[in-house]
Amino acid sequence: MVNINTTDKILLMDYNTQRKKLRLPEYGRHIQQMVDYIASIDDRDERNQLAKSLIAIMGNLNPQLRSVNDFRHKLWDHLFIMSDFKLDIDSPYPKPDIEKYTEKPRKVPYPSYPVKFKHYGRIIEQMIEKAIDMDEGPEKEAFKQLIANQMKKANITWNKESVTDEDIFRDMENLSNGRLIMAPGSKLIDKRDVKSTGKRPKYHRKR
Repeated sequence: MVNINTTDKILLMDYNTQRKKLRLPEYGRHIQQMVDYIASIDDRDERNQLAKSLIAIMGNLNPQLRSVNDFRHKLWDHLFIMSDFKLDIDSPYPKPDIEKYTEKPRKVPYPSYPVKFKHYGRIIEQMIEKAIDMDEGPEKEAFKQLIANQMKKANITWNKESVTDEDIFRDMENLSNGRLIMAPGSKLIDKRDVKSTGKRPKYHRKR
């Protein structure tokens, strides 16, 4: 009987971190091993036959691909990708371009808009821009009131301190470059109402 000490056991263990990195992890290591095996076969006819069988298995493992247009084409592309584009078989579809899958993704430009008051954010500024373009009338006044209330909520939530309606009116006038001015005597929501919205309702246990 052969005795294997602890060190030898550790050396015999097969950890994922020590294995070859999977090119398409969603198919699993067994499928990757099948692809590697097919690529190692010398007979082309045998490679073609095994590749077709493997495509059927891959389709069964990923039924969600059936909702994708031309899902069989997608499976054959995946087969080539898993072989590192080295599999020499007769595919019913053109072999995918390796450069398409190895090129680095293009940088997506991140829109940066200067925000005067961070606690109001870009959305409040967009609402103010919309209000400026509106015709004078009750609808515009109601929209201004809505914006001002939102500004007060944001201010209280961000600063956690008292803020007056006059502070909000002044900020609105500042953000609109003097084009939005609240009507004299306008009143906004109470600070207590803003804080109460953040509280969780209390539930009492039934006896």
